[in-house]
Amino acid sequence: MKIIRQWSVVALVPALLGAGSCVSVKNQMKSTPTAAIANRLPPLEILADQGPLAMNDGALPDDPLKLFQQECRINLTEPTDSATYGYAKLVVKKVKTLRTGRGLQGAQVLTFLLPAVVGVPLEWYKTTLQAELQVSDAAGNLLGSYNGTGTSEVKVAMYHGYSQTTAPRLADIIALRGALAQIRPQLDTATARLRPLLLAGGSVENPTIPAASSSATGGR
Repeated sequence: MKIIRQWSVVALVPALLGAGSCVSVKNQMKSTPTAAIANRLPPLEILADQGPLAMNDGALPDDPLKLFQQECRINLTEPTDSATYGYAKLVVKKVKTLRTGRGLQGAQVLTFLLPAVVGVPLEWYKTTLQAELQVSDAAGNLLGSYNGTGTSEVKVAMYHGYSQTTAPRLADIIALRGALAQIRPQLDTATARLRPLLLAGGSVENPTIPAASSSATGGR
C-alpha cells in the first residue's frame, strides 16, 4: 500500500509542475522599466533576430521583437506614425539555460511533496544571454553596435514561483531585459553621434507603421 501511495505521488508530479504560477508571464512581458535615455534617437525601423533562442525551449519566436519594440518605444526612440530614419536591430548572439535542483524532486516524492506544499522550490531555470543592438542608417550602413549580457534565475514552485511550463520562457525574458539594460547606457552615450548621422541619411523608403511591426527575422 505504501508503494502504491508513492507511485500516486510520482504520477502527480508532472501535473503539479505544470500547474498555474502565482504571477502571469504576460504581465512580465509588459513590464518594461522606464529609464529613458537623455537624448532619444529619431524614429527607427525596429527589427529582431532571435538567433540561438530559436533552439531554446523558453522564449516564443516573437518575444525578442516585442520586448525590443517596448524598449525602443519607452526608452530609446522618438514616436512616429510615418517617417523612420534608419534601423535598430536586436540580435541574440548567445544563450545558455541550466536547470538546477532537479534532484530535489526525488526527495520531494519520497516525502509525499510536503516540502513543495510549504514552499520549497522544485527546481530552478538559470539563463545567461548575450545580445547586440545594431544601429544602421536608411541605406543600411552600420553606424554602431552595442553589446550586453543578462542573467536570470527563475524557480519552479507550487506557490511562490512559476510552473515548469512558464519558467523557461520567463528565464529567457528576464535575461533579455538584463542585456537591454546593459545596452541602454551605451546608447545614451552614443546618441549624440548617432542622431545627426541618422537624420543626415534620410528616411527609410516605405517605412512600416511601428504598431504593426510584428515579425522578427529568423524562425523556430
